[in-house]
Amino acid sequence: MKSNKSAAGKSAAGKSAAGKAVAGQAVVKVMTPKAEGPAIAPLIQELLVKLVEDSGRDGLRRTPERVEKALQFLTSGYRMDIDKIVNGALYEVKYDEMVVVKDIEFFSLCEHHMLPFYGKMHVAYLPESKVIGLSKIPRIVDAFARRLQIQERLTQEVAQTIQEIIKPLGVGVICEARHFCMMMRGVEKQHSGAMTSAMLGAFRDRKETRDEFLALVNHRGNGF
Repeated sequence: MKSNKSAAGKSAAGKSAAGKAVAGQAVVKVMTPKAEGPAIAPLIQELLVKLVEDSGRDGLRRTPERVEKALQFLTSGYRMDIDKIVNGALYEVKYDEMVVVKDIEFFSLCEHHMLPFYGKMHVAYLPESKVIGLSKIPRIVDAFARRLQIQERLTQEVAQTIQEIIKPLGVGVICEARHFCMMMRGVEKQHSGAMTSAMLGAFRDRKETRDEFLALVNHRGNGF
């Protein structure tokens, strides 16, 4: 597995560092946690009154509180602090090959209809001088998935955050998802999926690096 760190060059990392433009778009600050909001159970109660014929029946009496707890969890990413998630788990290591964490399951809510979308994310980076604890990458994915999202933004935010934290030579993220807004309503296509990617630094500039990433993601060995 040849990542060719020297050929990638430090300039590739510089071009895609967080806080600068990526592919012509400004990087959005995504790491500031949000404070706890007001209770939403009363709003859910109002919604039930408008939607159902008997909002006071036994099965619905505690529904507003249940929905509030569910939504607080499903949008908990707004209140997560990335610095606390990482918790200093960055390590100086002389390692110049690709690091890949694949098949990271995630669940999110589409911001257009507040219906779920779910799937798997594959994250890779090419270290320059530091690596991050492997368990931190899925937690970073959850921090951005547990928000009102679109798949394209979710993919880009994960990539930009990894770039900002580790400052590697490059980051690659591939996201595969199915959307309930397509499956339950609208076109009602149950077997359609969407794929998005974000390639920064060496992953954008070097075809060999991208190809290696794709080969590793597509490989299915024993236990994977």
